[in-house]
Amino acid sequence: MFVTELRCVICGRSFAPGEVEYTCPDCGPMGTLDVLYDTDAINGVISPAMISGMDEPTLWRYRALVPLAADAEVPPLAVGWTPLYDAPRLADKIGLKQVWVKDDGRNPTGSLKDRASALIVARAMADHIEVVTTASTGNAAAALAGLSASVGLPAVIFVPSSAPEAKIAQLLTYGAKVMLVQSNYDAAFDLAVQASERYGWYNRNTGMNPYTLEGKKTVAFEIAEQLGWRAPDVVVVSVGDGNIISGVYKGFRDLLNLGWIDHMPRLIGVQASGSAAMYEAWKHDQDPATMEPISATTVADSISADLPRDAVKAMRAVRDTNGAYVSVDDQAILDGIPMLARLSGVFAEPAGAAVYAGVQQALSEGHISPDEEVVLIVTGNGLKDIRSAMRVAGAGYPVEPSIEQVEKIRVELGLPSFR
Repeated sequence: MFVTELRCVICGRSFAPGEVEYTCPDCGPMGTLDVLYDTDAINGVISPAMISGMDEPTLWRYRALVPLAADAEVPPLAVGWTPLYDAPRLADKIGLKQVWVKDDGRNPTGSLKDRASALIVARAMADHIEVVTTASTGNAAAALAGLSASVGLPAVIFVPSSAPEAKIAQLLTYGAKVMLVQSNYDAAFDLAVQASERYGWYNRNTGMNPYTLEGKKTVAFEIAEQLGWRAPDVVVVSVGDGNIISGVYKGFRDLLNLGWIDHMPRLIGVQASGSAAMYEAWKHDQDPATMEPISATTVADSISADLPRDAVKAMRAVRDTNGAYVSVDDQAILDGIPMLARLSGVFAEPAGAAVYAGVQQALSEGHISPDEEVVLIVTGNGLKDIRSAMRVAGAGYPVEPSIEQVEKIRVELGLPSFR
């Protein structure tokens, strides 16, 4: 590994690799840690051209850029190297020069969070960990359950009992021990922390574990590589706990430090109006380290958080790139599900589809210019939450098994006939 230190994002205190397991002991839970690297050493053994020449269609093509030994065993599931689609009809509809859609719903358990879990499970295997745990609204839990199942590692999951059925079904099917918490995500998060402290389980909790971000940052590596080792003008991503946007920032920052790209993209974080702690703190120029919890309510369960657990890094991601946070309501998020699907072919759960409403909002507020190149990151597959999709997808047309019935409906719909 090329890791040189872990550094507190608040006080700047430096720790040797392995010295601290989770957050800074001086700054507490908000003192999340940055993993820093020896860029000269990395450039001495690997280059963009070498990576692009690899026959490795997963995130492990970037093994030299993540905190894992070169000879460490990794889970067998194919995580990462998800497609980046050119979406010209989407660009025309929104009013932008160029739009790409990064479809991370194509990961094995259906979300970007597989990236974090792949690295956590690999590190757990290397350290001979016997039990892993996490709290989640569903996707991180499914990711950890699936990746753990692939290597036979026991997983204990704390998830709100209100999580979508499809996500809970994933956890149970993978064989995880599922604690259905009769409260919200934040209560599940705290309970997972207490359990890990009492029983010694390795905790994957977002933000708290510094290596979740190191897995998620690989989505930025892929975007840069898929664009010919360059950064777009803007990247738009939905935000709940703040760890994904922090990972996107870290990925592009690592590439810039290595000299592999020539600028940082502006990052636009999209929040649901009912779960907009980061947006409000950014709008009012507040210190994210002292944020107070809100009472979050949104249809986009994956980005519902009373208190973002990676708030300091998530704010840095936007402020350091001259980006912005935007807030969109639940109806706009739901409307984005069919619009994104029909204009790009990508089916997203509500949190993933939030970028459709978010990019429009950012454009109207002047955070994005019409002549810019924009990447929308879809963080989760639409099959995660069928109920939400059905609320806005429209209805089918019941027909008897008769071509005359079909003809009647064809005429009503104005569908063409070529005979």
